[in-house]
Amino acid sequence: MLAKEKHLQEVLKRRRALEIQCAGELAGKSRIVLEIGCGHGHFLTAFAQTHGDRFCLGIDLLSRRIRLANEKRNKRGLSNLLFIKAEGIEILNAMPEGVSLETIFLLFPDPWPKKRHHRRRLMQAEFLGKLAQRTIAGGRIFFRTDHAEYFQWCAKRISEHSEWDLGQEVAWPFEVGTYFQDLMESFYSLSAIRAGPSR
Repeated sequence: MLAKEKHLQEVLKRRRALEIQCAGELAGKSRIVLEIGCGHGHFLTAFAQTHGDRFCLGIDLLSRRIRLANEKRNKRGLSNLLFIKAEGIEILNAMPEGVSLETIFLLFPDPWPKKRHHRRRLMQAEFLGKLAQRTIAGGRIFFRTDHAEYFQWCAKRISEHSEWDLGQEVAWPFEVGTYFQDLMESFYSLSAIRAGPSR
């Protein structure tokens, strides 16, 4: 019991620290581009460098990746880019109330191919609902994977969700070679649009 209580206290402490960090780093921001699972930051750094009028936030679970990504940002002097260590649900809960998402990138997330691990996949109904709450009407998810079964699995869950619409396919908004993508012989891409009233 004591171990569980200690773990809970650590989780709450981490969440509170993330809220404080987001309150400071995202102060004055209203609409942002979010990459979930940013790796070493190759894609989002190039995107932010090309789209200087948009504020970009990348998150990942590994401290080393975030450190390397922020080094890229600092080397290029990009004031419209930030990388934070966080999970997807964590960042959505920690963002200040006035901050909304306009574009979300999910590039080559872990497909968790074994059936018993499917509950760990990111594109669950709860996550899609939370993401929708934070996304402006007309905002888009751009998703890419090299795993065919995972692609179909995600497309089905998005199509079944009342707050997202696969609709007509749109052109991929930005292309740049990345570590993971350059390893792939082929991959699958989709986009979904946020339906319903604006935030």
